[in-house]
Amino acid sequence: MPIPRIHVDGPLADGQELDLPAAAARHVVQVLRLRPPAPLILFDGSGGEYAATLLPGGSRVRLGARTDVERESPLALTLLQGISRGERMDYTIQKAVELGVQRIVPVTTRRSVVRLSAERAAKRRAHWQGVVVSACEQCGRARLPQLLPLQPLEVALHDGAPPEALRFVLAPEATATLHAIAEVPSAVALLVGPEGGLDDSELAAAAAAGWRGIRLGPRVLRTETAGAAALAVLQARWGDLA
Repeated sequence: MPIPRIHVDGPLADGQELDLPAAAARHVVQVLRLRPPAPLILFDGSGGEYAATLLPGGSRVRLGARTDVERESPLALTLLQGISRGERMDYTIQKAVELGVQRIVPVTTRRSVVRLSAERAAKRRAHWQGVVVSACEQCGRARLPQLLPLQPLEVALHDGAPPEALRFVLAPEATATLHAIAEVPSAVALLVGPEGGLDDSELAAAAAAGWRGIRLGPRVLRTETAGAAALAVLQARWGDLA
């Protein structure tokens, strides 16, 4: 079995002893059934990780030396995702993290099925942050992608992407494809609509804000499939996906 990776809030330090977060301790002891002195790997999201040893009692660990880990893509990817229902949004975020996205911006659109109050939006963001952490633990990333608060599409179109990024919006009616792009970018922002996609006025607003319409092929993909597929193409074209 691979050595379990666990994210904890830092900063961490060589030789430190600390208690695991309650959920992580339950997972280690009750699910994985590890016993001292089982090995673990801990990371705090800053780019390094620590070999650790489970201590008697099962909820406390001792850290070894820090190892710098660099598993980040040379392509700085930002995903603007129209929010979708429950597990679909979780899946999108999970796969985005696995595919190397550095920044995730959940957005509300006219066709968004999910409507959240400020309180519910804060709770969903906390849940989505847990999805980000779990995905990093699984895929080996030592840096946590940034998860921004939920924002309206009209705001995200202007503020959601780094200024240096090439900006693409998935649109089934578009004629351009990623393979036809001549530039070699260091940063890309991708906008994906929710279930039902973006409407014509939103696509027009995106075009006016400098977002280029692209299509992935002849088939219309579900929102949770479209984002993952496009990110994989971007990483294969300009990133680190071989």
